[in-house]
Amino acid sequence: MTLYERMCRCLHDHYPQGPIYIAFSGGLDSTVLLVLAARLAAEQDRKLCALHVHHGLQAAADAWPAHCLRLAGSLGVPCRILPVKVATGARISTEAAARDARYAALAAELPAGAALLTGHHLDDQVETLLLALKRGAGIAGLAAMPECRALGQGIQIRPLLAHSRNELEAFAAEQTLNWVEDPSNADNRFDRNFLRNEIVPRLLKQWPAFSRTASRSAALCAEQLELSQALAEEDMSVLQNTAKGLSIAGLETFSTARRNNVLRYWLSEQGMLLSRSQLAVAWQELALAREDADPVLNIGEKTLRRYQGYLYVPALEHEPVAVPVLQPEQWQDLGVGRLCLSWGRELVAVRADIAPEKLHIAFGVTGLRACPAGRSGSRPLKKLWQEYGIPPWQRPRVPLLMHEDKLVAALGVFICDDYLARPDESGWQIQYQR
Repeated sequence: MTLYERMCRCLHDHYPQGPIYIAFSGGLDSTVLLVLAARLAAEQDRKLCALHVHHGLQAAADAWPAHCLRLAGSLGVPCRILPVKVATGARISTEAAARDARYAALAAELPAGAALLTGHHLDDQVETLLLALKRGAGIAGLAAMPECRALGQGIQIRPLLAHSRNELEAFAAEQTLNWVEDPSNADNRFDRNFLRNEIVPRLLKQWPAFSRTASRSAALCAEQLELSQALAEEDMSVLQNTAKGLSIAGLETFSTARRNNVLRYWLSEQGMLLSRSQLAVAWQELALAREDADPVLNIGEKTLRRYQGYLYVPALEHEPVAVPVLQPEQWQDLGVGRLCLSWGRELVAVRADIAPEKLHIAFGVTGLRACPAGRSGSRPLKKLWQEYGIPPWQRPRVPLLMHEDKLVAALGVFICDDYLARPDESGWQIQYQR
């Protein structure tokens, strides 16, 4: 199958219609990709735009934007230059920082549902797999680069992933294409360059089919990753409570492998990535700590905690915003969410005789008592937090709807019986979005 045929099939499978964006560095890979995409866009009458990220890390790169504009223009393709600032420092990987800045800039340019095409090829896939082995990665890392993945509001597609650099070079020679060479690609201090320049050529000399067999291994790992994620989602549906806590008792019934699988997946969903050793520490010192302990594990900006037999990763949220006067029929920002009081009887509502201008939002009020709807007798709010399973770190962030100094509702948790409109009565409906 030719490069163009493969591209057509790839887009047919993942993105049959809509505008196409190209990550265009000006190098061999993205130049071949742009030429192929220009042909496809013309034949299918689709919009095409090239995006060149200018990192500004080396003097040679200053000439690349002009080259990209000329080449894209010769193909009738608009090209946008995206300058970025790359973080540098003694403990910062310039390679990783540049990649993060590049993808952030590219993702920001994608309209909702649009596709970004990148020129990754078979040799890149092998390098990614070897780097994952070097890090001691699990199947998520060994699955290497997928052909299609989510990116920003759209998706990223790698239509050249089944073709080697040699095939791209042959196409470029046939089309007499010109491209830029990045001088930093010769610097073997970078891990990927070392593999590309020193290791992979020797592997291919010894085993010419190595790239394709290694890519097959990555594809098999990707299949296993899909299965493990499906199992984790199934387990989470049983183990997770409404506050996104994960049941320790439920985890204890699993084998070590199944427990670690769902833990990794749940933690990644919360934006927390743990190494194998960190996961072992989390289980032994946090999940299995004595019942009266309040253990905490900090990983970067995230925190793993335990409460009432559940594991939690408290969300990093905006500060709560107290609202001294509520305005009916309009949304008001509470920092941790937003609230609208509207007249009607379809939702949970406050009694009609309570004037909305007498209501306000407060946070962290102490000494309150309340009787939630459907219950008899009032209890201290502190006891109710425990009964409803609200962890201590979440309680100061629960918006309290107050009528003067009386609690009307803990938004998202309960409404007090004394203030609840009856089913056949209209009242001020509470619409709260976290």
